[in-house]
Amino acid sequence: MTSAGGSGKGTWKTLGGGFDQAVERVTEALKAQGFGIITTIDITGTFKAKLGVDFMRYRILGACNPGFAHKALTEDPTVGLLLPCNVVVYEKVAGEVVVGAVDPIQTLGGASDDPRLRALAAEVKDGLDRALAGLG
Repeated sequence: MTSAGGSGKGTWKTLGGGFDQAVERVTEALKAQGFGIITTIDITGTFKAKLGVDFMRYRILGACNPGFAHKALTEDPTVGLLLPCNVVVYEKVAGEVVVGAVDPIQTLGGASDDPRLRALAAEVKDGLDRALAGLG
């Protein structure tokens, strides 16, 4: 994956096409890898409502694979602080959209010395990476 997202840790990809289409494509690509979107944060709308400022189209999707989440929470209930996996979609310029997925090896895997959690973090990362790779 590319590092189109700048300094943020994670996997990044730049897409052509519109913002709304990118959100739909990302949601479907995640679904194909067993992830569902359990939270959606509209940063643009929140900044407008709370701060009265205009901001680029920006959405944070909370992606969760129930099987992975169950394994992680069974192993260590405190890792719930690191769930769900954030995936961001933002419009850099008209027609150019950036998508980024958190790196679970940095978050979930880095939160524990448990080799089982580290292995699980690698599985989650593989799923997120496959989802972003499937975007074309």
